[in-house]
Amino acid sequence: MQSKGETMKIYADNAATTKPTKKVIETLMHYTEQVFGNPSSLYTTGQIAKDALEDARERIAKHIGCMPNELYFTSGGSESDNQAIMSAAQNGLKNGKNKIISSTFEHHAVLHVLENLGKQGFEIVLLPVYEDGIVRVEDLENAIDDKTALVTIMTANNEIGTIQPIKQLGEVCKRHNVVFHTDAVQAVGHLPINVKEQNIDMLSLSAHKFHGPKGIGALYVKKGISLQSLIGGGAQERRKRAGTENVPGIMAMAAALDEALENLDNKMAYVANLRDSLQKELSKIPYSKVNGNLDNRLPGILNICFEGVEGEAMLLYTDDAGISVSSGSACTSGDLDPSHVLLAIGLPHEIAHGSMRISLCDKNTMEEIEYIAQNVPKVIERLRIMSPIWKDLQEGKKEHVI
Repeated sequence: MQSKGETMKIYADNAATTKPTKKVIETLMHYTEQVFGNPSSLYTTGQIAKDALEDARERIAKHIGCMPNELYFTSGGSESDNQAIMSAAQNGLKNGKNKIISSTFEHHAVLHVLENLGKQGFEIVLLPVYEDGIVRVEDLENAIDDKTALVTIMTANNEIGTIQPIKQLGEVCKRHNVVFHTDAVQAVGHLPINVKEQNIDMLSLSAHKFHGPKGIGALYVKKGISLQSLIGGGAQERRKRAGTENVPGIMAMAAALDEALENLDNKMAYVANLRDSLQKELSKIPYSKVNGNLDNRLPGILNICFEGVEGEAMLLYTDDAGISVSSGSACTSGDLDPSHVLLAIGLPHEIAHGSMRISLCDKNTMEEIEYIAQNVPKVIERLRIMSPIWKDLQEGKKEHVI
């Protein structure tokens, strides 16, 4: 237990990355020290590594409901997204299809690829996500046509946590014979996933989002879909991803996913209870607003805005209090512009600037939640005292938006 007044150290930015578990670290070390062979080598040392690699492929494939030969190992979510989208785009072009449908609040690993494809002549359609952060199936129905090569919609948003109707979106794509890709980086390990049942043709995942190591991920590609190689140089991954396989990382990723999905329902309920308890307390702060759909979101993500404060200062003060949180995607934390996700759900710039994303996991405790609930209001109060914008709001020179 903490002494009264003592500063705790709390990590509450698990949507950015997670701490590897003891088992994951042990697995990583074992396959670094003991199983160091090149899986492409024909002698025994290499074949032991090859056997381990294929064991991991089978385990991960089983967890997401696909066949082992439909799973390709990559360096992580961004590479998987890039390869999936670029492959589907080129396949579509060969069949006279040059339209790609996505949403306005995808991760930049998707949006930047789409931006580049748009410059190459592809028609890019970004569906709205509305105030609740949910893509509407009827919007996809209205947008999809015989020129559509790909639909790519994330499973769960990385900033506000909203879960998309993936199965229904996939059904629309299936009816129209259109490839459906989902960036499930934020969802795998935290939600039940079955690519066959959810009508998913391609899926991206990344180990460091579920307590695995960084720099390793995977891409599921339904049998029959042609996959374009982004990296040339060797015959690894059935000639679709050249380079000696990262066996320690792959084995650690499999171990992490095994652990993450064990008793998943209980973990989801536990983390959701932590989130809801914290939300109840932070919502008592005047002129605050929880973002996104409150009923259909990841168990661990709470995104809340506070009027009259600036996000960067808010994060620095919470860090001084020993609390690690974020104001949006870690991939753009150096960007002073408001989160594109919060703008996509209709928040004005001045409110989006004051956002805090708290992302929890089953390693967090109720004691930590109580500490966050005690200290964040103090941070907001301190910043508002110093804020000329808050002063104008209090004096009626500006109108409150929240």
